[in-house]
This record gives sequence, structure tokens and C-alpha cells, in this order.
Amino acid sequence: MAVISLMTDFGIKDGNVGVMKGVIWSIVPLAQISDLSHMVAAQNVREAALILARSAPYFPDDSIHVVVVDPGVGTARRPMAARLGRQYYVGPDNGTITILLEYAEKAGWSVECIHLTKPEFWLSQISHVFHGRDIFSPVAAHLASGTPLSDLGDRFDDPVRLILPRPGRTASGWVGEIVHVDHFGNLASNIRIEDLGESFNEMDKITVCVNHAEIHGLVHTFGERPAGALVALLGSTGNLIVSVVNGSALAQLETKIGDIVEVIVDKK
Repeated sequence: MAVISLMTDFGIKDGNVGVMKGVIWSIVPLAQISDLSHMVAAQNVREAALILARSAPYFPDDSIHVVVVDPGVGTARRPMAARLGRQYYVGPDNGTITILLEYAEKAGWSVECIHLTKPEFWLSQISHVFHGRDIFSPVAAHLASGTPLSDLGDRFDDPVRLILPRPGRTASGWVGEIVHVDHFGNLASNIRIEDLGESFNEMDKITVCVNHAEIHGLVHTFGERPAGALVALLGSTGNLIVSVVNGSALAQLETKIGDIVEVIVDKK
């Protein structure tokens, strides 16, 4: 039985997540469901794309990722399902799969996108504002029960892609920006270990600048500095992050998504 993960911006107050699970279980009673996140910032498709891309690789083959961060619900935006390598996505065609799609293309994975046009795989009554319940949950359940992806609708080759910020090289290093803030107030940049390359071997020669603060040298982990210290390190998914030991970099630096992060390498 395939694992079905759920990610939404619904929160957990109003019962919407539980209803989606109920729909899935009514079709596939033995479905395994993982709550990936229900605290994505409201309507923040880019945040959903980041969380999906860093989480999906840790799921088993044939997992089905249902993502309902859907500010265009009920409009002309396509409801879709997709196969990206050995895993599946179900949700709106609004760019949520952008980063996973880039990974798939770089890795040479096969990709198939389906416009969900077959109401026989949906609930009988469709709300204009809750496709997570009425379309995406039942479609995921049918996929999990063995329905071929191609039976769910019509193939298309132009999924929506987000325009994502990319780090750039400078004379002294790299410049990027904050792309995610986690529950602890850690600031994740779009500068990654592959960008740093061999410079990462000399962490003491790296200075990270963000919002007028300078952090000299990288650390491997938070415990290398005392509580309250501002540190820079690589996060668990390979992004350069700025943190406060036992505190919140978000609060201390008063930053926001999109603020500039600069890496300077001392070449002496």
C-alpha cells in the first residue's frame, strides 16, 4: 500500500485535514497517511514547493504527495496529478512541483503530468473552494489503490513553474537571499553546499552577512557556540542557514523572506 503524505496551509483548527483523511480512508481503508505539514503560510506556494522538495526524497517509492496550498482554487487553474521519477504528486498546477521537477530533469527521471478531467475519480459533489477534499484526496486514494495515472485525465507537458531566486557569484563569494524561516526562527538561504564548493573546506575563512550582521566562520552544529550566539552553518538539506543558538535569528535580526544574504570568502 502506497504512503500518502498531506501538506496544506489549513492549520489544524477547523477539521479540514481530518476530512481529507476521512475521504481517503473511505476509499482505501488501510491507507498509510503522513502529515507532512499543515502550517504552511497561507497561500504561500513557494514555501510549499520548498518543503515538498526537501521532504519527498525521504519517502519510499510510489509515495503520493497531496499538496493543497491553492490560492487559485475554483478558477481556471488545472487540478493535476504527476509522476516524478518513482513518486507522485496530486494537487493544483500552480508551481508547487517546480523544485522537484528541476531535480527530476537533472537526474534524468521520467515525468508525466495529468490534467485531472475524470469526475468518476472525484467525490460526487464538488465544492468551488475545497478541492483538497473533493478532488485531490479521492484521486490520491484511487492512485494508492492501483488506478493507473493515465486513467485520471489528459496528459500535458507544460506544468506551471515558479520563478525562484538563484544565488549569484560575486568577486568575493556569493550573494543570495532568505527563502525560508522555520519553526525555530532559523533563516535558510538559497546558497547551498554545492555553491560553496571547495570553499566549505576552510570554514574559518567564510563570513556571512545578513541585515547588517556579520558572522565570521561557519560551524558544524549549534553546540559549538554558547547560547545566544549568532551562527552560520549548513542545514540538514544543504542550505546555508543563519541561527541563534537556543534562540531565534528571525527575532534577533528582524529579517524577512527575500532579505539579502552575502557570503564572503577570505582568499588570503
